[in-house]
Amino acid sequence: MNYDERITELESRVAFQEDALDKLSDVIAQQDKTIMDLEKMIRVLHDQVKKVDHSGQSGIHNEPPPPHY
Repeated sequence: MNYDERITELESRVAFQEDALDKLSDVIAQQDKTIMDLEKMIRVLHDQVKKVDHSGQSGIHNEPPPPHY
């Protein structure tokens, strides 16, 4: 294999690796956004659970139990 062929092969490998790195970077960015969204949802759910009183009723809906209780 002469030098020109070796250089061409190396350039091809570098181009492939750059493409792979770009794709991985995009995936990581997407996963980071998903994680941030999920963390926000967990915070909201956590806040809602904290608002629920010990009887299992939400503080918003303080209705008496149905007559069959």
